[in-house]
Amino acid sequence: MEAPLSSAQIEAFRSQGYLLLKGFVPAAACDDMLAVARAHVQQAVAPLEYEAEVGYAGAPSSLDAPGGRTARRLRAAWQRDDHFRAWASNPSLVAALHQLFEEPVSVTLAHHNCVMTKHPTFGTATGWHRDIRYWSFPRNELISVWLALGPEHADNGGLKFIPRSHLLQLQPDQMDELDFLRPEVPANQALFAQGISVPLEKGDVVLFHSGLFHAAGRNSSDQVKASVVFAYHGRSNAPIAGTRSAAAEDIALD
Repeated sequence: MEAPLSSAQIEAFRSQGYLLLKGFVPAAACDDMLAVARAHVQQAVAPLEYEAEVGYAGAPSSLDAPGGRTARRLRAAWQRDDHFRAWASNPSLVAALHQLFEEPVSVTLAHHNCVMTKHPTFGTATGWHRDIRYWSFPRNELISVWLALGPEHADNGGLKFIPRSHLLQLQPDQMDELDFLRPEVPANQALFAQGISVPLEKGDVVLFHSGLFHAAGRNSSDQVKASVVFAYHGRSNAPIAGTRSAAAEDIALD
């Protein structure tokens, strides 16, 4: 397959830590995935994660509290439906990732592999963090692939990034026990000021480095937001044996 990314796009990813691909997925394919996601949320098709289980600030205190059974994510998207599996292994996406990794690509089913949902009222905010915080690989060189199934912006809990933060060397006291940036630390406040919102439309895809700090606010709209998220790595950067990252299948895609 012809290489889909230009040299400028590759350089932008390496320097900024993320790359936005506008209109990468046709609307019809997004609608198919969204229909499955809505049905599975309504039917509570396992496995899924509820807001009460994430432990974030403002989350319901228990599953039985108001909003406690608000879906946060539908897990195991790859195994859940053919539409998600087709997207995760899309040849154009795999070719782009191959360019960025400079080697054959694998998708890990141990991390992300989900449909993220953010509901009005009970959809909690996510603080500034890096995906690598709970992944175990020899090199911090994974890429998260986020597909918007509808509009995403600051008002409905869309993604925010701190550009170039994947290149930072941080001090231990900048992070809390869950590996989020501590808001009271002056050095972090300077980082927060660099954060930008990245608005997305249906079919937009954003690729971001596993070391890039990102966050998302609450959903103040009246519509549920849904995104499909998978994580990828180069074939030579296999998960470390005996860790959570090696606890689920790793699938070679090219």
